[in-house]
Amino acid sequence: MSKGIEDIGRQDVVWSYLATIFLIGAGVILLPFILNKMPAETVGIWNIFMVIIMLVNILDFGFSPSFARNLSYIFSGAKDLQVEGVRQVTDGEVDYGLLKGTLTAMRRFYRQIAIACFVLLATAGTAYFTYILKKYTGDRTDAMVAWVLLIAINCYNLYTLYYDALLLGKGYVKRNQQIIIVAQGTYLVIAIGLIYAGMGLTAIVGAQLIATVVRRVLAYRTFFTKEMRECLKDVQERDAKDIFRVIWPNAVKVGLTQLGAFAINKSAVLIGSVYLSLEAVACYGITLQVMDVLTRCATVPYRSFIPKLAQFRAENDMAQLRRYYTICAVSILATFVAGGMVWVWLGDWALELIHSETTFVSLVMLVAMLIIRYLEDNHAMSAGFIMADNKIPFFIPSLVSGAATLVLLFVFLGPLHWGMWGLILAGGIAQAAYQNWRWPSMVIKELWGR
Repeated sequence: MSKGIEDIGRQDVVWSYLATIFLIGAGVILLPFILNKMPAETVGIWNIFMVIIMLVNILDFGFSPSFARNLSYIFSGAKDLQVEGVRQVTDGEVDYGLLKGTLTAMRRFYRQIAIACFVLLATAGTAYFTYILKKYTGDRTDAMVAWVLLIAINCYNLYTLYYDALLLGKGYVKRNQQIIIVAQGTYLVIAIGLIYAGMGLTAIVGAQLIATVVRRVLAYRTFFTKEMRECLKDVQERDAKDIFRVIWPNAVKVGLTQLGAFAINKSAVLIGSVYLSLEAVACYGITLQVMDVLTRCATVPYRSFIPKLAQFRAENDMAQLRRYYTICAVSILATFVAGGMVWVWLGDWALELIHSETTFVSLVMLVAMLIIRYLEDNHAMSAGFIMADNKIPFFIPSLVSGAATLVLLFVFLGPLHWGMWGLILAGGIAQAAYQNWRWPSMVIKELWGR
């Protein structure tokens, strides 16, 4: 029989760092080609594409992390799933009937949201993009071809999104990071080649599509081994509808939380593109992309340990939870201090070195963005420790923060005319009011009794 959840140790964390370094390296290598070969307007469109991809992923509505968390419970030995909380496991044997029913529930769900994605992007998405193109002076044919490819990427990615949950839920952290490295390498080679061939935005989006297919094929082969297929073949499948009914309440809460997080972090690019020039959007967007890289580096330990957190919750191992929380919190702080210092000192020099037409935001703005993002990553990590117990108390505050961010964006960009500062401060102010301090204090009180 196939064993349960994989052990996660130093090798998994090391591979997570290697994959993150490779992701950064690929971005660092590709970014000069983009910034050097493409005007600021085109970089602005590219940033809008990146935000649209993130927006479409919200259609998942929290089911991917919820499926992954419940898969971790199954591979830890859970014999049934609960709407809230975790029933402590005993024998650690995998219930393959429960696993098979969960697989069916995932496939049905993601097939439906892939169809919804196509309808959304083909109608409202195309209308929005056509409006943005009215002030674009570059190659509009290239932009429209890239848009069509972007629709294909998003639909395929959503249709196969449950592969990520399978790998994470099984504890295949190291293998998942290796797959990411292969996929990103494919993306890098193809994108550079196509950029040099003069294909513009189509080069980047086309390379992303191919890399996404490579990643999904490798993920499928990693999880559905011959042994796993044999374990699933003849077992009685548990009712997928019943499983979905158990998972969906917390999944929707996570989805609402992600919607709030998107409003806080990414809506500024979409709203800003209406009020500000594409050059200004490019400046803010490229800074945001590098900030996302810093976040990815800072949260490597946390993301690597997610399956273990669910296992520790199922086993009620508070000592291990305290240990892992300390590791994750220190990692986030140390990365932002060190990475922020390097960025402040060398960021502008790096852009000048590659003769980029797009710049980062000013020094004062950059420092403000670093502080705001650190506080956000720290409270998001703390919320993840709470969520590992299958409890989602933060979905309403996240929605309120997201709504407040949208209101502040329109006020700051419209009547007040704050420009770039409006993009930066809207989300920071909304989160500082509650979320930045609430979830860390809740976890610390639970784990240490303080």
